Amino acid sequence: MKTIGYAASSAVSPLAPFSFERRALRPNDVAMEVLYCGICHSDLHQARNDWGWSTYPIVPGHEIVGRVTAVGSGVTRHKVGDAVAVGCMVDSCMECDQCRKGEEQLCRRGNTQTYNGRDRITGEPTYGGYSKHLVVREEFTLSVPDGLDLARTAPLLCAGITTYSPLRTWNIGPGSRVGVLGLGGLGHMAVKLAVGLGADVTVLSRSADKQADALALGADRLLLSTDKAAMDKAASSMDLIIDTVPVKHDLNPYMPLLDIDGTLVIVGQIGPMAEQSTVPLLLGRRRVAGSPIGGIAETQEMLDFCARMKILPDCEMIRMDEIHHAFERMEKADVRYRFVIDMASLKAE
Repeated sequence: MKTIGYAASSAVSPLAPFSFERRALRPNDVAMEVLYCGICHSDLHQARNDWGWSTYPIVPGHEIVGRVTAVGSGVTRHKVGDAVAVGCMVDSCMECDQCRKGEEQLCRRGNTQTYNGRDRITGEPTYGGYSKHLVVREEFTLSVPDGLDLARTAPLLCAGITTYSPLRTWNIGPGSRVGVLGLGGLGHMAVKLAVGLGADVTVLSRSADKQADALALGADRLLLSTDKAAMDKAASSMDLIIDTVPVKHDLNPYMPLLDIDGTLVIVGQIGPMAEQSTVPLLLGRRRVAGSPIGGIAETQEMLDFCARMKILPDCEMIRMDEIHHAFERMEKADVRYRFVIDMASLKAE
């Protein structure tokens, strides 16, 4: 299948039109036309090789919503015309203990990333959703439930599941007390989902300017992390803190906010951490944890939950040819709160 997309040819080149071929359908494959693709901060990191493992050309995009155009002979879950979605992975071994219990993101042999990965069968590079068409294994193609606006669903496939998964892992529900550190693309979804689950939610911010936004998103309050008196008063007031900050930062000021057995879970920063004191960990049996995305079943659960609770990200729609400007704005945190590309704007030259 010949198709078009936008690709980076090196760490210093801007994304530009790129023609390539998708594989022919295998019996368990679903082909789709991509309708919308969200822009994740990791797209920018990978396009610029900030993490050191990018291979070029690279077609980013792992927040994908589309419509099925063809199915392989063995496909039973989807049919032509269905609204479907694809997140950060398109395959896994499906045989290890993690895959068998629905934790494909933790596949012992490594899951196959939607882009900047290698096809499990042929070894050819995977290309993501900044493209007109996609071919994905049936088991990794999710159903978009009725009631979700397709134009705003895409960010749920990364930002949504990245914040929903730790909320479920740590059994957040009515009576739980959740802190959300950072109010960007991930943070605003963490707030909406935690509120939807019935938690009491506090946004942690260095700026009082975020208070109106935090309350509008459903948070109960904003705690100014630069206000020592307020931070001291809030000691032991949270069961879980979801840390969405995407750069290296100091965790020490936030640990005393956790109650006994509380957890601060990192979902934003990939890389080195600032030096950590063990004192609040030992004295409160607190912990620092990390969490990636969720498995396929949990991602479908999240989509169904969002449809039921009418939870959607706040999005700004752009054209494909505006991607460079969107990357620049994203670096400056100049978006409320996610960019989504209308892939109808991607035309063959």
